[in-house]
Amino acid sequence: MSYDIADPDLAGQGRARTEWADRSMPVLRQIRERFARLRPFAGLRMAACLHVTTETANLVRTLAAGGAQVALCASNPLSTQDDTAAALVREYGISVYARNGVSRAEYYRHIEQALQIRPDFVFDDGCDLVNTLHMARRDLLATVKGGCEETTTGVLRLRQMAADGALEFPVVAVNDTDTKHMFDNRYGTGQSTLDALFRATNTLLAGKTVVVAGYGYCGKGLAERARGMGARVVVTEIDPTKALDAVMQGYQVMPMAEAAPLGDVFLTATGNRDVLRREHFERMKDGAILANSGHFDVEIDVRALERLAVAVNRQVRPHCDEYVLPDGRRLVLLVEGRLVNLGAAEGHPGAVMDMSFADQALTAAWLVRHHDSLAPGVYEVPAEIDEEVARLKLASMGVAIDRLTSEQEEYLTSWRSGS
Repeated sequence: MSYDIADPDLAGQGRARTEWADRSMPVLRQIRERFARLRPFAGLRMAACLHVTTETANLVRTLAAGGAQVALCASNPLSTQDDTAAALVREYGISVYARNGVSRAEYYRHIEQALQIRPDFVFDDGCDLVNTLHMARRDLLATVKGGCEETTTGVLRLRQMAADGALEFPVVAVNDTDTKHMFDNRYGTGQSTLDALFRATNTLLAGKTVVVAGYGYCGKGLAERARGMGARVVVTEIDPTKALDAVMQGYQVMPMAEAAPLGDVFLTATGNRDVLRREHFERMKDGAILANSGHFDVEIDVRALERLAVAVNRQVRPHCDEYVLPDGRRLVLLVEGRLVNLGAAEGHPGAVMDMSFADQALTAAWLVRHHDSLAPGVYEVPAEIDEEVARLKLASMGVAIDRLTSEQEEYLTSWRSGS
């Protein structure tokens, strides 16, 4: 077994933390036990480019329990938990290529190493692995039968690939399930981003103005949690329907140019580039904090900030770089503009990732059964998988719900009943 990790001696610590996360992931644990009996992935090779966290470790354990040979690399240079990587290698026998803080070149070298397995199926978080397959390793495409994509940014890229006729195999948009984006994006991103903000800055949100860029599920979670901590929340949007929703929820909505001088904290969650740029930096108040919750480090134009600054004070606190502007104002950038909740904290809680990775595991089993009938393209997760995950999660929480009576079912499926 090959691997590239920072310190194998961290394996014991990583195993303890992985097992701690597993306590909060009862749905995935049930699926892992089912897969261990049924072995749906026997003889298959799977390459995964995901955040190397304790929660991901439990997904990888589930795939391996189903009989898969798995190779894992990181989907972000700063999100890797080195002890988790060590545990996967030493304790669970998984090939891992991930070290925290690697360069861009090393990041892509790790993707190449994971692909050496010549995968039958791929799992991606941001589309970098799929993109590498199509741009640099087309020699491997013939063996790839299908894949899953975990995050909004990756789904956007995949849909564009499909629209351009470039996507060579079917990929299921696991991100778009209700039990993923409604809970992972909203509750997970909302909590973990503020967790990262507090760990990095120890700032008090009560009484401050927080500007949330983007009011999708992630932005909703950020806005809700910030308001719950006593902050005044301003939302910026380009989508009129989402902007209207934010207004109806009681938030101030305005263009970023108007929000820039008001904000004490700026949180980006759009999936697009240059959401915060020079024209905004020039108007921000002294001490404003800038953090990104989008997958890639493009939402905050860090290069423009560097060109504008006359000095940069690195690591004034862990994960905080202070940019000094010509007039003496200071802007504080968290984790280099990268994904803050995994760069400065531990990412989403296990209880949330339980649903996301249960979706991922069950979708993988579905894809193994049905890939032969799927043309290249982007597919939705079957509704019955989403519903099964929700039912299992409710059961694990001790929550029961009603069932339709036969009369109710007949009423809902018949057009003959009048008012």
